[in-house]
Amino acid sequence: MRLDYQRFVDWADDNIVNRPKKVMLAFLLVTVVFTAGLGNVSTEAGTQQFAEDIPASNALERIENEFLPVFGDDAGSTQLVQRDRNVLSKQSMLAMLRAQRALEERDDMYVSSTSSAAAFVAQTIDPEATTLERQITTLERATEGDVRRAVRQNADNPALTGTVSNDFNAKSASASATIGVVQHDLPGGAGGGTAGQSGDSPLTPIQNDAQRIIDAELDTDITVFGSGIIADEFGTVITDSLLIVTPAAVLLIVGFLVVAYRDLLDLLLGVVSLGMAVIWTFGFLGLAGLPFNQIMISVPPLLLAVGIDFGIHAINRYREDRATGLDIESAMQKATDQLLVAFFIVTGTTVIGFFSNLASDLPPIRDFGVVAGVGIIFTFLIFGIFLPAAKVWLDRRRDDWPIPTFSQRPLGEEGSKLGEVLAVGVLIARKAPALMLVLALLFSAGAAGYATGVDTSFTQEDFLPPEEVSPLLKSLPEPFAPSDYGVVGTLNFLEDKFTTTQGGSVTIYVEGRMENDAALEQIHRAGENPPSAFVDDGDRRAESTSIVTIIQDQADQDPEFAALVERNDRNDNGVPDDNLDTIYRELAASTAGDRASQYLADDHRSARVVYSVSADASDSEATAAGQEVADRFRYDATPTGDIVVFQEVSDLIFESAITSLALALGLTVVFLVFIYWLLEGLPSLGIANLMPIVVAVASVAGTMRLLGISFNAFTATILSLTIGLGIDYSVHVVHRFVDERRERALVPALRRTVIGTGGALLGSMATTAFGIGVLVLAVLSVLGQFGVLTAISIVYSFLASLLVLPSALVVWDRIVNDDPGVPMGPNPGADTGPGSGSGHAADGGRPFAAATDTADEGGRP
Repeated sequence: MRLDYQRFVDWADDNIVNRPKKVMLAFLLVTVVFTAGLGNVSTEAGTQQFAEDIPASNALERIENEFLPVFGDDAGSTQLVQRDRNVLSKQSMLAMLRAQRALEERDDMYVSSTSSAAAFVAQTIDPEATTLERQITTLERATEGDVRRAVRQNADNPALTGTVSNDFNAKSASASATIGVVQHDLPGGAGGGTAGQSGDSPLTPIQNDAQRIIDAELDTDITVFGSGIIADEFGTVITDSLLIVTPAAVLLIVGFLVVAYRDLLDLLLGVVSLGMAVIWTFGFLGLAGLPFNQIMISVPPLLLAVGIDFGIHAINRYREDRATGLDIESAMQKATDQLLVAFFIVTGTTVIGFFSNLASDLPPIRDFGVVAGVGIIFTFLIFGIFLPAAKVWLDRRRDDWPIPTFSQRPLGEEGSKLGEVLAVGVLIARKAPALMLVLALLFSAGAAGYATGVDTSFTQEDFLPPEEVSPLLKSLPEPFAPSDYGVVGTLNFLEDKFTTTQGGSVTIYVEGRMENDAALEQIHRAGENPPSAFVDDGDRRAESTSIVTIIQDQADQDPEFAALVERNDRNDNGVPDDNLDTIYRELAASTAGDRASQYLADDHRSARVVYSVSADASDSEATAAGQEVADRFRYDATPTGDIVVFQEVSDLIFESAITSLALALGLTVVFLVFIYWLLEGLPSLGIANLMPIVVAVASVAGTMRLLGISFNAFTATILSLTIGLGIDYSVHVVHRFVDERRERALVPALRRTVIGTGGALLGSMATTAFGIGVLVLAVLSVLGQFGVLTAISIVYSFLASLLVLPSALVVWDRIVNDDPGVPMGPNPGADTGPGSGSGHAADGGRPFAAATDTADEGGRP
């Protein structure tokens, strides 16, 4: 079988060496095309993008559409969070009402209604006070005693207590915080979305302006909060992180490239090529209509990582061949003959690593896999064809330009101190290769076992800037200094002040005809003998709030309604069984009507039940308890709520990590075995090639637990990414080793491989590890964790390729070749196809005969 890959290599060589200018112009033209796509790139942020098509999330969305919360993230609402020594004092309540009036008077605030504890107290004093102006007048005329009496009068009324902090004291009529709500009627019916919603929010400008209006007109501590503010910080943190990380990465990368290239023209060529790779990738992002999400902040450093590696290897191998006395054309042709194949193998395995994320059920991770994989393909084309062609074109004109040439020597040479350090793995491979492999496998097994304790997590805070930004970042000059962030601080304040001592809640969304006689009995019975994760009310029932509890509460306060319930209660358990449409109609007309609408849909075809979760219950236990209770319903019932949604996403993150790892590992093995069979007739080389990757992946997973880093939306891809990036190092070593081994005995070939390729690998490792490591400067702490883990994975892959892989190659060579002291000879596959001819057919048989003038280069190990 004729190997058609050689035709591509020959075609590429011909164009690179003989038509470099045309190659450069073609690539620059494509760059212009992709530049047009940059303007179409849109952003997507937040947690909602991860929850698409998850049943619990869909149920939560339906709840938000069908039921009206007391205050919350329903579309078109803004929360005014007030803090004071006593927010129920006359002056504090006047400040809240005046803040709401200031917004209501502005047409561009689109205010449709307002509500607050202050308004409720004013209406208690004067039932006719139905407007903000009248409520303000009522409180201005009232005495402090009138206000306190009105507060005490409503001490048990949820309309008041539901909007004040947990430290509410009825006796002193005091609380330290309260929340007022402003409803907006946005033009076109646009809504504000939920707190975790991704993308832009129409409430963002409204809520930002509202904060400025209140700060300018009132001397009070009121914080404007809502989905618009959260969406704004979701987007701002992306911009701020890119502004910090990108310049830092560029400075570090350029610094390392100066050391690696030691030549101004080569440095400029490398930087231009890196820029083209980024432009092509993000131009593709815009042209394909894929949104830029927070995970994709890591894409530019990843492209730089692979691009730098390709660039250093291309330049370094070219310099090695030039050092032997070859001219420009011959040296580049020899370099590309070897490197194009190596780059192709690296690209194939790296793309497999990234594309394995397509198996994820989480859309942002799938999008990340697509963009990163396509970006790597672009990087291969640019550094495999454009950079060599540009290098040929520049070197032909180098002498005509007044630009100094500092060094054209390759990194890592025989006899150099660096070369001796890089060859440590060869020394181990000569003495005890089998022992080294056994130790590496034992270490990997131990690290993998230890890594089973790695946690998974998914929280809204992962996508938001921290409450306190580090002083280092704050000290940066504009425009690099991060913005002032307040969302996490406000969320923490609300969680601290407005949640009960319970551990949160789980909501069951029930779909069915709620007018059916057995509907309320189902809701009632579902709470009997609750799971341990739910709070027990002391009567072997789950502590819950539902349309049933609201009916019971209203019956306790309204004798006439209680009589109606009793007449329609067959088993005298306080839960009506008959004429439920009448029950609902009377309840809606009562003072409990607003509360009832929060738990029963207007069309009576769905309801929600909220169960309190024990403080010591984990999210996974609470989610399991919710599913157990939901299964008790004969109607369609879905457990939901933030706890359930985030737990389900967290479970999917773990599944994605394991699935993508298994796919990446399995497909990489198949690809390497096939490609080495196709190119070299040596399929078993693919197995040897994988040895350092197994060590690196296990080490990264173990390091995650050691550092206390969990699998989250960002680190879920780290294991498959380790395969994708780490295989780069072992592929370069293995491919160079095969070339050297065909001309030399085992040990000299291995030594030349490690010293020649190791120098380029060292430069690539240092540059990419630090270049990606700068993600630790990102405002998002989870992005910093991703950067640290990626840098660590690169270091581990480099060390494993130089310390473990030589031993694996020695063991492989002893199995495949009868005499390690004799060169393997030329590749028969280049002429007759893999597996044909005599020699090492099917990885067996004696090595091909070759020249025997290698005694001076060593013999058997």
